[in-house]
Amino acid sequence: MKFFEGLERKLGRYAIKGLPRIIVLLYGLGMVIHLINPAFYYLFFSLEGGALLHGQIWRIITFMMYPPVTRGGDPISWILLNMLIIPTYYFLSNTLETIWGAFRFNVYFLLGILGHVAGAVFAYLIWGVSIPMTPIYLNFSLFIAVALMFPEVQFFIFGVLPVKAKYLALAETVIYLYEFIRGPMITKLEVGLSLINVLLFFAITRNVKKFSPKEIKRKREFKAQVKMMPAGRTRHRCAVCGRTEEDGAQMEFRYCSKCAGSYEYCQDHLYTHQHVGNEPQETASVKQK
Repeated sequence: MKFFEGLERKLGRYAIKGLPRIIVLLYGLGMVIHLINPAFYYLFFSLEGGALLHGQIWRIITFMMYPPVTRGGDPISWILLNMLIIPTYYFLSNTLETIWGAFRFNVYFLLGILGHVAGAVFAYLIWGVSIPMTPIYLNFSLFIAVALMFPEVQFFIFGVLPVKAKYLALAETVIYLYEFIRGPMITKLEVGLSLINVLLFFAITRNVKKFSPKEIKRKREFKAQVKMMPAGRTRHRCAVCGRTEEDGAQMEFRYCSKCAGSYEYCQDHLYTHQHVGNEPQETASVKQK
């Protein structure tokens, strides 16, 4: 979507890089809190509409301090299970950040958080009760997002059983829907908001092909070639405005197939320039370098 791409060009520099590491750190803090007193999380850090409306805005961030597996059974087993699952969450989050870029991953998580905030406030205003919300289903939705990007990738269940990501995501979605139908109101809110977040994000970003592994590899090879260029020389220059790759890390350049000759344009003039030669004045079709 052009609007989102324009927003990314303007605000991409402000994205929080390494957000998966911050999320994992919050998980670690949540584990410590649950070891000390599980009720402490719900009293001071969970997402509650009433508490937010009374000024406890820190809960917008601290509600993320919810470990993947809640306290139960032997503490040692509980810790080991979380220590196994948390790296998986980090792997999924880091994969998405690598494919989408920091800005898009930030938007994905921000949409999820804002959706949960809206749900908590809505529940409080409608029922007059503060329902503590957790990010457990928002975290689970990371796998669905990865499966949408790599449906044919295989994951090994219990380390031995290979299953494609699309089938695991389908099974997870079925479980989501079952819990949405049979679960209490708080579960319905958390499940519904997490699934909506996935659908909304892919709807506004739309074109995900440019973030495929092949395209990521092409961009990395290009950056490596740029680093090998002699100092003071540039590899790309827009035929309209004269900007080069040195004018911004987010700059992209393409050749126009309708111009007579090798004319290269930046992303701002790729579709708006006047064609060179005898071709009709119409939207440029481009080919990647």
